[in-house]
Amino acid sequence: MHESGRLANLLGAAALAVSDRLLAGATAAAGTSASGAAALVVLADAAGLSVTELGRRVGLSQSAAARMVDALEKHGLVRREATWGKAVAVRLTDAGRETAGGLLGARGSALGEVVDAFDRAEREQLEQLLTKLLAGLYHRPGDAERLCRLCDRGSCVARGAVCPVGRADREHRAREARGDG
Repeated sequence: MHESGRLANLLGAAALAVSDRLLAGATAAAGTSASGAAALVVLADAAGLSVTELGRRVGLSQSAAARMVDALEKHGLVRREATWGKAVAVRLTDAGRETAGGLLGARGSALGEVVDAFDRAEREQLEQLLTKLLAGLYHRPGDAERLCRLCDRGSCVARGAVCPVGRADREHRAREARGDG
């Protein structure tokens, strides 16, 4: 077994428990699937994505993304708009924007309960460790959108903080531009 087997096992169990809480709150608030909830959050930050790009950002194939958008449209949360040629942009409706805000609030409450188990010093230490972990989980362009698909982007950069995933993305792109790839 790997030297850090116990630590990895504890991290896996904690990750699943936190994910379960986060998704339960978000999907209940949105009245949709986990991918549908993620799509609403993504569209709140990046309106007008194509179905294919929206699917990529939430981890779905094009056909699964089209079915998800159909369901969100049926519930009055998104609308399709023709752009140029055959291209179609997906945008939130007013109800979709309201739902996205509600699910981010539910997500924040669920995660707040999790971090409340720590005192202030432990929360600061955990923030540093998670910053390092998230930066390490970024490997290539496109990872940022996937990793942050349910993020409350405003809280991530509050008080002048820098998003660790966004930073990793910028650093990766700068290395590629220099040829350090």
